[in-house]
Amino acid sequence: MEFVSVAIFLELPLSIPHFLLCTHAVSSTQKHKAQKLRPHRGRDYQRERERERACVFVVCSRIFSPPCVLPEKAETGEEKEAQAFPVDPELEANCHATVVSGWFSDKVGKGMYFNNPMWPGEAHSLKVEKVLFKEKSEYQEVVVFESATYGKVLVLDGILQLTEKDECAYQEMIAHLPLCSIESPKNVLVVGGGDGGVLREIARHSSVDSIDICEIDKMVIDVSKKFFPELAVGFDDPRVHLHVADAVEFIRNTPRGKYDAIIVDSSDPVGPAQELVERPFFESIARALRPGGVLCNMAESMWLHTHLIQDMMTACHEIFKGSVHYAWASVPTYPSGVIGFILCSTVGPPVDFKIPVNPIEKIEGALEHWRELRFYNSQMHRAAFALPSFVKREVSCL
Repeated sequence: MEFVSVAIFLELPLSIPHFLLCTHAVSSTQKHKAQKLRPHRGRDYQRERERERACVFVVCSRIFSPPCVLPEKAETGEEKEAQAFPVDPELEANCHATVVSGWFSDKVGKGMYFNNPMWPGEAHSLKVEKVLFKEKSEYQEVVVFESATYGKVLVLDGILQLTEKDECAYQEMIAHLPLCSIESPKNVLVVGGGDGGVLREIARHSSVDSIDICEIDKMVIDVSKKFFPELAVGFDDPRVHLHVADAVEFIRNTPRGKYDAIIVDSSDPVGPAQELVERPFFESIARALRPGGVLCNMAESMWLHTHLIQDMMTACHEIFKGSVHYAWASVPTYPSGVIGFILCSTVGPPVDFKIPVNPIEKIEGALEHWRELRFYNSQMHRAAFALPSFVKREVSCL
């Protein structure tokens, strides 16, 4: 199987099947190489045009005829003719016949396909049925497509953010882990979260009086309202106050002790989100929390990023002075299938994150507010803090 992950144009009929989403961004070198395909009109022009049409910005990849699968036999016993595009000879020579196409790749694209430093050497793929939206905002490329098995998918700068099928795990855990760990939270801030899913979950808590959300990219909000109404419904709650602004500056100007809880629903710590995992930002958050206030911050995958988790945990121990814990949840479409959360509290009333003192099951109407909870419950809350032995060894400050 060859994955061609280049181009920046959309020239093919959207109904053509066999497209895959790759959870990685394309390097500038790759984009340059892709663009060089367009003016070439030599003997192999038709073949190159076929390859060019097989690319959709940074999120889609074409499956060429899979040399890694044993050929399917017709009823007559003869091999069926391949229905896909021509096989890459180099790939054919290096691919073992028993390697299942789509699950494993041998020397794909000379390393081009696995170029994201956040998860080197691997990529998760989803089949794209139809691209629904593709536009560049002031900050990032925003893409929405209909997948074959996970419903609609939101992608920012080539990196998957959520799918309709499994968004519940992330949204419910990042919201209820902190809010169910303190009594009667009233003032809550969400950093990022422009899809509205975290707002939807916070709204289950009847004790909350005010929900501020600071999202830098208005296009993400507008796209979510159009394509992901089950998440964007969170914006309809009258307690929500939207601030389209830079979160670093917003929190820097927040009055001391304003919030009971801050939830940082950021993307991976690259590009604009880099500042959201650095020490000055955590210091600003700690200052914005009341005594005994809590932070829940997205904290990568324990299978891939223990070095990042170690750095974040070390900084949080030094800054927050109260409880600092790491939890995790299963999200199938995220790299490695899991995502982590750092939970911190400031000095003040003690917080034991492992015990939900404000259980969701006892909050009137919470279980079915707008829709039923699909992932979180008090048992999942406690279980989220059980960590594998290798994580305890590699993250020494746990």
